[in-house]
Formats: sequence, C-alpha cells, structure tokens
Amino acid sequence: MRRRTTRRQPVLVYDGDCAFCTSSVRFAERRLRPRCEATPWQFADLARLGVDRRRAEHEVLWVTPAGSVYGGAQAVARLLMSSRGGWPVVGALLTLPPVRWVAHAAYRLIARNRHRLPGGTAACALPSSARSSRQPS
Repeated sequence: MRRRTTRRQPVLVYDGDCAFCTSSVRFAERRLRPRCEATPWQFADLARLGVDRRRAEHEVLWVTPAGSVYGGAQAVARLLMSSRGGWPVVGALLTLPPVRWVAHAAYRLIARNRHRLPGGTAACALPSSARSSRQPS
C-alpha cells in the first residue's frame, strides 16, 4: 500500500514489546547508523504510514518517504542499504534471488524463535494480543 507523505527519511517499524527486536534495532542504530527513524509499532501512527496493524505485529517494516512498504528480510535489506560502511552491499545482495529467498526463510526462522535468542524474553513468544498494549495516550 502506498501513501503520500512529507517525511524526508524512511521509518523502520518494529515490535517494541520484544526485547530481541528492540536490542537488534538499538544495535543497528549504534553500529550501522542507518539513515532512518526507528519506532515501535506500538507508538507509530500506522495509518499515517499506510501500514496495517496485523502486518506490523507480524514483521519488521521499512516505510519509504514515498510510502512503499517492505517487510521482513526485505525491510532488513533496506535498513542495511541505508547504513554506512560496507553494509549497503550486503543489503543489496539480500534483494537478489536466490539470496532473497534464503534471507526470507532465515528471517521467518528467527522471527519464530526470537524468544530463544540473546536479548529475547518470554514476551517475544506471546501473540501480540496476549501482551500488554502500550498505546500512546
């Protein structure tokens, strides 16, 4: 879904209730320094971004200023392509078949098991409907 916007940089939308996701985003901000705004979906104006809540609960999203939305491994690829150093090359490789297919499978495997990974917590394994909802007031 595309939506017109006046944003100047992409937005990375992630699960702020998941410690693994939050730790991963903080690591990327410190080490990769991507050119984007990172925000938990729980605090994002999803309608303004043109993103459905179910999709935001399911995968990390990269929303371009023009309104294009990339999810999962392709969102990670876009994050890497916006980073400094040699990371844009890695990100570009993740967009090419068959690497893209492998990246998708790896992303789904990690997403299903994020509660078992370093930084993960039991809350990461819960469906979003069972977690505490932290909506902005």
